[in-house]
Amino acid sequence: MKTSHPVALAVTVLSLIISAGRSSAQQDPLVPVGSLSANPTLVQVGVKPNLTWNITYPEVVKDIVTVTPPGTLTPKQKVVMDVRVIGASVKLTWTNNWGQVTRWEWVPTEALISVGGASYSRIFYNTQDKVVASKVVYTGTVLTGKSINFGGRYYLDGSWSSLYTSTNSSKNVVALVDGDTPPTTTPLYQQPTIEDFIKPYLDGQGKVKIGPKDVIYLMELTHTNKNDGGFDLQDLALLVTFRTVVE
Repeated sequence: MKTSHPVALAVTVLSLIISAGRSSAQQDPLVPVGSLSANPTLVQVGVKPNLTWNITYPEVVKDIVTVTPPGTLTPKQKVVMDVRVIGASVKLTWTNNWGQVTRWEWVPTEALISVGGASYSRIFYNTQDKVVASKVVYTGTVLTGKSINFGGRYYLDGSWSSLYTSTNSSKNVVALVDGDTPPTTTPLYQQPTIEDFIKPYLDGQGKVKIGPKDVIYLMELTHTNKNDGGFDLQDLALLVTFRTVVE
């Protein structure tokens, strides 16, 4: 006698797949995952089991944080925030009579943070050649509703430049998420002097290309006229990554 249980076999295999998917869901999946159950799990040929399923879609940063232009972040839930400096490229240059750069050097640049309306405090102070993009310069837990803002400035000839923050209407500091286009007169990817540290965070159309729970801050510290070719938002760049807190 030949016996076949194709439905039972399919349900068993499917249960193994869903178990793997459930494990991934607990770690906040990067792709949709779900679960599927059958009742009964073993059925006779010709009997239709009842199937129950659900799908969990991955969160993106705007699901957990409100972004208020030009750059204030407000968590919708308790989060852990990691901040990395990916570029600090303010330069002092010397030119000849023809406007050609004959010499240049990096200028110390400072990044600051304010959480919950507190005073701005330093999270980075150094030059571009000392930037380690993988290094977390600030990490902390931020409660629901606590505003997050960043600022930047540089130090030259014994004095500080103007401090620009993510609350300034001048938009010298902007917060962008995946898929956004940096607000510059000339698209960044078309800039002849685009900084190397910016390139990995842009796609071929000049849109921001970062993780689903990342926010990138681009800062212009040396120009205020948005129509000036030097206003390129490349003087200081931060990458902010959020993680939800499971309690």
